[in-house]
This record gives sequence, C-alpha cells and structure tokens, in this order.
Amino acid sequence: MQIIIFGSPGVGKGTQAKILAAKLNIPHISTGDILREAIKNRTELGKKAKEIVDKGELVPDEIMGGIIKDTLNDIKCKNGFILDGYPRTTNQAEILENIFKTIKTEKHYLIKLDADDEIIIDRLTNRLVCNKCGNILNNTEVKENFSCPVCNSVNSYAKRADDEEDVIRRRLKVYHKTTAPVFNYYRDKAEIIEIDGSLPIDKVTEEILIRLC
Repeated sequence: MQIIIFGSPGVGKGTQAKILAAKLNIPHISTGDILREAIKNRTELGKKAKEIVDKGELVPDEIMGGIIKDTLNDIKCKNGFILDGYPRTTNQAEILENIFKTIKTEKHYLIKLDADDEIIIDRLTNRLVCNKCGNILNNTEVKENFSCPVCNSVNSYAKRADDEEDVIRRRLKVYHKTTAPVFNYYRDKAEIIEIDGSLPIDKVTEEILIRLC
C-alpha cells in the first residue's frame, strides 16, 4: 500500500504516519529523515546534498527526488510505504509521479488531513517538545519536574522557536500558496481520502483505517 500523507503544518501528518506505519507494517518515509540518512551514509546524492546544506541553501528538487527514488526502491518498501513531507510543490509532485512510474507502484492513496488555520495555530502554540526524544505534548500536560513518558527524561520539554504564532502564520501562508495546489494535482492520480485533522488522534487513525480498508 503506497500512501502520501498530506496537509498543513501541525495538522498531525507525522503523528498519523508513525501510527499507520506500525499498524500497516510498512515504513514511514520522512523526507527530513532520509535526507539526513543519505548525508550520514555519504551516498552520491547525500554528498551533493551535504555541500548544499552546508552552504545554508535548500536541496534542489532533483536531488531530493533522487534520494526519495533510492529509498522507495529499497527492499524495505516492497510492500508499500507512507510518504510524509513530500511533495510540497507541484514540481515535486511531477517528479514523484515519474518515480512511481519507474518503480511501478500500485494505485496510491493521498490522505489529506484538514483543519482550520486557527485550530492549527492554537495546537502548535500550545505544544511542547521533548529535547531528548522528540515526543510532543500539550503544555497543560507538562508540570515542574515532569518525566517524559517516552524516554523518562526530566524537565526536557520546551517550546520550539518555530511554534511561535508569527512563525506559524508565515508557514501556513506558504502552505496555502505553494503546497495546497498539490492536492488538485493528485485529484485524478490517486485515491483521495479526506479526514478531519482536528479530531482526537485515535479518531483520526480510526477514520483513516476505515477508509483504507
């Protein structure tokens, strides 16, 4: 089962991708993770990407597309995958469609998580992230001398700089201008599943699984 998980920043794509990957027994492909892995493993594309990243520049679509192609061709993806964080532009979507053709994927799904911008802003401005394991909690759940329920670190939760309201509003503006059009690109190229991303996490997962099965 080949899945693209899609939606605005903070709508819960990464959370759902991890849960679905475990339930469906297919890998969660985070573009940030595979880029760091390619750089760490010093693959040919990884070395090119490192030169660009070290200059503080964005990795070109063609290089990122090549890294994704290598990943999706890996044996671990033979039974499917969940792609998280890509594509973010129509150009990237076109690159990905060409990759799908070369690796002969089956019909793929695009899961779109929807939520109002104000809900996203409220969610992100009130979240804290463990600086040890990356677990995310609402600030109402974290008290003084709080131990992380995942890694047991104490007082490890903090607000990320990009979770400030002005930053979030800029990210959402970029999403609506640049990334949202990708959804229209896929209307006749994938099985579309639209889910209310403002629902509780377990309910979102339940709705996705019902629609996939």
